[in-house]
Amino acid sequence: MKWKVSFLPEAIDDLKKLDRSQQILVNKAILKVSTNPLPQSEGGYGKPLGNKGGRNLSGLMKIKLKDAGLRVVYTLVRTETEMLIIVVGARKDEEVYEAAKRRMGK
Repeated sequence: MKWKVSFLPEAIDDLKKLDRSQQILVNKAILKVSTNPLPQSEGGYGKPLGNKGGRNLSGLMKIKLKDAGLRVVYTLVRTETEMLIIVVGARKDEEVYEAAKRRMGK
């Protein structure tokens, strides 16, 4: 079963800032993970974050695109089988995790 994918408005802006080839890679990765975005502990593709650099990101998961140097942070809305994209960004200095923490605090 494929989960519904939705984006925070800021995550849409993040995606638009990437070049076209990066956007294609991110969209393909999200599409693949959306078929089973559950945590790996439940047999899915999701890689739980937990505590990253002093930021409590429990309940959030990531998609790593190592070769492209990108990360996607998402959470599951289990009542609706929805996958909510929180942030898309470069894998530098853990900026995506700081943005995820900020955006989830709203």
